[in-house]
Amino acid sequence: MDDSLRKVVELLLPRFADWAVIDLITETGEVHRSLVLHAGSDGLTVREDLQGPMPPVPASSPMPLSKALRGVSSALAGPKTYAVPADSEVAVAQRKLFAATGIETAAIAPVKGPSEVLGAITLGRTAVEEPFAPADLDLLENIGRRIGIALENARHYQRQRQIAATMQRYLLPQLPRLVGVEMTVRYLPAPDASHVGGDWYDAFPLPNGDTALVVGDVVGHDLEAAAGMAQLRNMLRAYTWAQDDPPHHTVERLDQAIGHITDVSMATLVLARLETAPSGGRALTWTNAGHPPPLLLDPVGRTGFLGDGKGILLGACGDRPRPQGHVHLHPGSTILLYTDGLIESRRQPLDAGLQRLKDDAADLRHRQLDDLVDDLLVRSRPADNDDDVAVLAIRIPRNP
Repeated sequence: MDDSLRKVVELLLPRFADWAVIDLITETGEVHRSLVLHAGSDGLTVREDLQGPMPPVPASSPMPLSKALRGVSSALAGPKTYAVPADSEVAVAQRKLFAATGIETAAIAPVKGPSEVLGAITLGRTAVEEPFAPADLDLLENIGRRIGIALENARHYQRQRQIAATMQRYLLPQLPRLVGVEMTVRYLPAPDASHVGGDWYDAFPLPNGDTALVVGDVVGHDLEAAAGMAQLRNMLRAYTWAQDDPPHHTVERLDQAIGHITDVSMATLVLARLETAPSGGRALTWTNAGHPPPLLLDPVGRTGFLGDGKGILLGACGDRPRPQGHVHLHPGSTILLYTDGLIESRRQPLDAGLQRLKDDAADLRHRQLDDLVDDLLVRSRPADNDDDVAVLAIRIPRNP
């Protein structure tokens, strides 16, 4: 919102005024002087010293700014308007503004969205011989309405994102404590506030002592995708816990059910089972439903993607058998499960993102597990990616 306001004001200065002031009403009803911009001989200057919190809006003041902040009307004003005894703290603040800026003539209008008043805009000129006229108020009111529509839409998007982000945050689980295994997870929301995804990770113990590991992504970038993620995650937990089946059978059952008892149309995921191998150490069994392949860093420094167990995404064909992969994890091995936000770019093919992740992981393999994941998020995540990212990593210590 700050960037958008700045761009709008830059269109007005200096062609229409020397000063522009934006006062916004927050969602809690407080008034904040969000932008004070001056057009001088050396260009546009932000006067941060004049910005900041404002007094509450008086309920019945007839002064121009107070009426604009209540959405009542627009008006012309000048230093003489506020030279009378102040009827509110807002009037005092406006008097100080005129004194600090040298504004001699001003036009003040509400910033109104379709359903709420969001603030006021003040344009000021320091040249007394070029006063604003009543006809100028029509243009300023139109500008205020356009700003209001943009701000109200931005707030709606932000509210939706906050709801979805809160839901995602509460759905992402606490990690189980595993003896002889290190584990860490990360979740990064989408950089674009209008995008909310269905990415998730999960890890939970099973009745026989194994541990289920999941990373998945419900198709979509909205609140519906986040809600679908919750449905799918809970179903997968229930199936995995209730039936002592290998991962590919569990996902086959899930694929048959999602079209009938969830709102999810399509999704990708990796379901893995971390087991204690009969010969000692650990083993990983997994199935992959259209998801980026897990990455293995072996004890001698080699990195490679686990391409076995690769099947089509959920929702595409529910009656097709699913393959399964299996690998023994020697001490010192690291497994990385992740969503496509870590590798996808609009400028490069997916293979380039996978290769970048592989190379970065090889360079960082000696780091502690938390540091490894943090550094990968910085190095491997494409700058132009607008998706969220979920990462789950496990390591089998050399000396547990």
